[in-house]
Amino acid sequence: QVQLVESGGGLVQPGGSLRLSCAASGFTFNHWAIGWFRQAPGKEREGVSCISSNDDSTYYVDSIKGRFTISRDNAKNTVYLQMNSLKSDDTAVYYCATRPVRCSAETLLYKFWGQGTQVTVSS
Repeated sequence: QVQLVESGGGLVQPGGSLRLSCAASGFTFNHWAIGWFRQAPGKEREGVSCISSNDDSTYYVDSIKGRFTISRDNAKNTVYLQMNSLKSDDTAVYYCATRPVRCSAETLLYKFWGQGTQVTVSS
């Protein structure tokens, strides 16, 4: 069956870095776009970044541009989110999710989701 497993979250000080991983199985990985989303307490889930399957186009929400980088390794069926210069506002549970081929800003169009990994930015 389809599985997405996030890892790499944790506690980090402001200005620090983390690299999240999303390991996928159960589907043809290189045919599907992978998105990263986050949800902070009391807030709606928001799209953070996405990488498409066909041309590796990448997308970022404005609040993380220049600080986060998304990449994929099709040989390992894994997508990464390198997060630098972390701020307290980045504190959230981070999820990866997938949909066919192209990225979308619409959360509901993502078909499969992981369980999430907690990122806490605090001194």
